[in-house]
Amino acid sequence: MSLARIPRLLKSNPITNSRLCCATLTPPRSQLLYPPPTTVTLSLRLRRVLSSISCRRLYSNVAMGDAAVDAGMDEVQRRLMFDDECILVDENDRVVGHDTKYNCHLMEKIESENLLHRAFSVFLFNSKYELLLQQRSATKVTFPLVWTNTCCSHPLYRESELIDQDALGVRNAAQRKLLDELGIPAEDVPVDQFTPLGRMLYKAPSDGKWGEHELDYLLFIVRNVNVHPNPDEVADIKYVNREELKELLKKADAGEGGLKLSPWFRLVVDNFLFKWWDHVEKGTIQEAADMKTIHKLI
Repeated sequence: MSLARIPRLLKSNPITNSRLCCATLTPPRSQLLYPPPTTVTLSLRLRRVLSSISCRRLYSNVAMGDAAVDAGMDEVQRRLMFDDECILVDENDRVVGHDTKYNCHLMEKIESENLLHRAFSVFLFNSKYELLLQQRSATKVTFPLVWTNTCCSHPLYRESELIDQDALGVRNAAQRKLLDELGIPAEDVPVDQFTPLGRMLYKAPSDGKWGEHELDYLLFIVRNVNVHPNPDEVADIKYVNREELKELLKKADAGEGGLKLSPWFRLVVDNFLFKWWDHVEKGTIQEAADMKTIHKLI
C-alpha cells in the first residue's frame, strides 16, 4: 500500500481504517525482493503521516459518535456536531484553540473547562423594516423548536472564518449559514452588507446536558431575499414588525401555546434591539455600532 493513500483511506472511512494507527500492513508482492513475511511493521515515516492526521481524533470521534447515537441525534445533527470545529476564545475574544461543536455545547465541559466559543446572530430586515425570525427545527440538539432571530450559528476554525479584520471571518460564516439554514443565496447577502453592531458574552443551559457559552457577534443587514428553509435546521419562519414582535414576547412570557424564545435572542431584545431598530429605519445603523465593548450578560 502506498503511503500517499493512507490519509485518503482514513478520510474515506475513519471508523474502519482508524485501526491502521496500530496495525501492520502487507506490502504488494511486486515490492518484495525476498520471500514475503506475513506482515511488515509501520515505518517511522508512516507513523508520522498517521500522526499528522490525528489518530487521536479518529478514536475520539468514534467514541463521541456512539454518544451521539445514545443522545438521539439524527444523522444531520450528528455530522454537524462532530465535523464542525468551533473557535475557542477567552473573554476578551482572543482565539485560544478549537474544539468540536459537540464538546462546546456540553454543559459539563462548559462548566469544568470554561469552554467559550465564538458565535454570531444575524438580524435580517426586509425593505419594509420587518425582521425575519425562524423557529429552530425539532431535531436541533440545543433549544429545539424555540423562536429566534434570523440565523444563529458559529464561525468555524477555518482560514476564511478566522479573519478578525472588520469581523470578516464572522461575516463570511453568516453568509454561509444563511444559505445552509434558510436557502438564502450568497448574492442576496453580500458580506460587505452585514453591519457588526456589537458583541455579547452569555451562558445559557438548554437542558440538563446541553447549553451555550458564547461570545456572540450581532450582525444586522437590510435586504430583500429569497428564502427556502432547510427543514433539517428550520421548522418555520415569519417576518414581524415591532408590534408583532412585542406581541410575540407577551405570549412567550405567558407561556401561551408553549411558545419559547431563544435566550440569546431575548438578551438582544431586552438590551439592544428596539433602539437599533430605530437606526435601521432611519438608515443610520453605523451610528449604533460599538465593536470595542464586549457586553457580559451572564
